Amino acid sequence: MSAGEAWGPRRWAQNGAVRLAFDEFMPELGGEPLLIVTGLGAGRHWLPDGFCEQLAEHGFAVARYDQRDGGESTHLPPIAVRNPIAALLTRRGEAYTAEDVADDATAVLDELGWSSAHLLGVSLGGAVAQRIALRHPGRVRSLISVDAVPGDVTGLRTLRYIRLGTLAKFARVKFPDTREGAVDAGVAVAKLLSSPNREFDEAAVRAGLELNPDSGIHDQEAQSRQIGAQWSGPAISEITQPTLVVHGEDDPLIKTSAAHVIASRIAGARLLLLPETGHDLPAHVWQPLSAAIRELADTNA
Repeated sequence: MSAGEAWGPRRWAQNGAVRLAFDEFMPELGGEPLLIVTGLGAGRHWLPDGFCEQLAEHGFAVARYDQRDGGESTHLPPIAVRNPIAALLTRRGEAYTAEDVADDATAVLDELGWSSAHLLGVSLGGAVAQRIALRHPGRVRSLISVDAVPGDVTGLRTLRYIRLGTLAKFARVKFPDTREGAVDAGVAVAKLLSSPNREFDEAAVRAGLELNPDSGIHDQEAQSRQIGAQWSGPAISEITQPTLVVHGEDDPLIKTSAAHVIASRIAGARLLLLPETGHDLPAHVWQPLSAAIRELADTNA
């Protein structure tokens, strides 16, 4: 069975006017529910299938969804701020709030028939996952935040955790709005976010993107709406679920200090730094990370 065939059919959840695309990895296997929250601009196909397979082998029923303004989910109308850096600096949240985004996850959980799930968020998805744990604590069994900033930090305060040079390069990724352009943009972004201490396998990355090109990687207008969503809820120090904070030691976008701060502010949180890893999840971390997630889940059994 190919990786693509391992995923069940695309399904839909609804949160008000927003429709959210999601699917499940080999749903016939069963296991403990685990929901994956994707990053800025990225669709649900961005997370490696091999990692999802490792999670399934460790006893998890894995589902993933496209955040609003990403992948196949609803894209909102344009707003005045159409650049993610400007949206970050001006704290403009014209399209929707971070609370709305957190509620999207519970709509997916409802459609899956899951009363609760382990929650794995990557990059922006990590911040979103923290907010879901705060806003809907009863729906979250454990929290895994990967390569994220603290979920209660917005606007200018976010800058202390971001490598602005990389963010500027990310914002300059411009390719034609075509299938080929989406693939080329995806390769460029993947290379930009990878560890400088490991060889970048462009052929493998390109082959994966050819199967599922993602135009959201260079859709700056959609990204500006996502990053501009403002959180006005509790501080992350109020998170009570078992928490694993994960970060690539070579992350070129988010400083590792972000992970240390998150772990220090959530009671009992564990910190896992991944060697030779950038702002991504390369193959050499799949097994140890999935094992750490299994261990975390067992603490709440």
